[in-house]
Amino acid sequence: MFTSYDQFNQSNLYRRSSAKAPLKTQRRRAGSAPSPGIHLEASMLTQGFARFIHARRTDLLAIVRQFTPNWFAATMGTGILALDLNQLPGLHRPAMALWLLNIALFALFTLLYAARWLLYPREAARIFGHSVMSMFLGTIPMGLATIINGFIAFGLAPLGPEAVGIATALWWADVALSLVIGIGVPFLMVIRQDHAIERMTAVWLLPVVAAEVAAASGAQIVPHLGNPHLALLVDILSYALWAYSVPVALGIVAVLLLRLVLHRLPHRDMAPSSWLTLGPIGTGALGLLLLGADAQGALAPLGLPGLADAARGIGLIGGVILWGYGVWWLAFAVLATLRYLRGGIPFNLGWWGFTFPLGVYAATTFALAGQTHLALFHIAAVAMTASLAALWVIVAAMTLRGAASRALFAAPCLLRGAIPEDALTADMV
Repeated sequence: MFTSYDQFNQSNLYRRSSAKAPLKTQRRRAGSAPSPGIHLEASMLTQGFARFIHARRTDLLAIVRQFTPNWFAATMGTGILALDLNQLPGLHRPAMALWLLNIALFALFTLLYAARWLLYPREAARIFGHSVMSMFLGTIPMGLATIINGFIAFGLAPLGPEAVGIATALWWADVALSLVIGIGVPFLMVIRQDHAIERMTAVWLLPVVAAEVAAASGAQIVPHLGNPHLALLVDILSYALWAYSVPVALGIVAVLLLRLVLHRLPHRDMAPSSWLTLGPIGTGALGLLLLGADAQGALAPLGLPGLADAARGIGLIGGVILWGYGVWWLAFAVLATLRYLRGGIPFNLGWWGFTFPLGVYAATTFALAGQTHLALFHIAAVAMTASLAALWVIVAAMTLRGAASRALFAAPCLLRGAIPEDALTADMV
């Protein structure tokens, strides 16, 4: 139906012009109109692509919502393996490649965890009430420390003095994180979380140990600082960080031994935690060894040469004593793991606990070999590094499989009843 005479005339004019048009033109006009089938296929493709994008976005948001800081344990294990491999001849390039991979992993995990706090802040904050997952906040500064050490081990040749500047800047951030987490999480254990001696495991060590790991990192930076006053500051602060952490950690280790005697080994899900005691012992020894070796240059502005000699001697003797203490816990961890293997150990991200403690203990053994020139320490360090590499391959492969299936993306603190506040809410209801 036409609404005006002009529309009627225009329609007739179109029909007449079409009738008079050459046959080629009419065919072209007829062929230019898409068939209903093409419209349907295009619509299906568009809808399919939209569903694909929506599904991927939903999957990513689910991963972000369930992302927890225990993933940073993977950066600890990867970073310490890179540093240990660098101690062996001919492995500098593979070790550097592993360190670069570790930087990428740390950046990815930081992005995911930051996104969780931005998108789901109330759910992310539940970690402060969780008696286990909150301990893994300590893995963040410890994972960063392996990257800092890598800038000294791998970055000096390609970057020069800039590597030292980057390492120093990151170290200050690491110190701040270590100090806050080192007192913040234990204080939350006292005032907010629910703990019992029979449920205690070595994961209690994770937030406390971060400061002594930062101390060992500071000791590696000190010899490369051109400013003697800055070197003195970093050296003294590293000693303070060592004292901030090691005595508390050793106290926890003593209580842990009592708990093991009274209540036997923890559940098999926590089997890798048997190795965590090597962490504070190995890092404590490494810090003393490295800080003692730095003392001659770092303490020079004080004008007390005798103090530097004493620091070096204390570092060596203290390192050997702690290393010997670690032998006992290493043997205990091996025996406990063999016991667990009889019933099977289910895989979880806690398996990365097999790697970093052994790796830092191997690094301490390398340092002892360098200062004493005893073949015993060198052979032991090489054997530990070989074991660490084998463990890393196994744990990394299983982690990739679990990440691909998304089985490892599960935040236990989101479960109802996981934190004390849930019980209070239930009582109010």
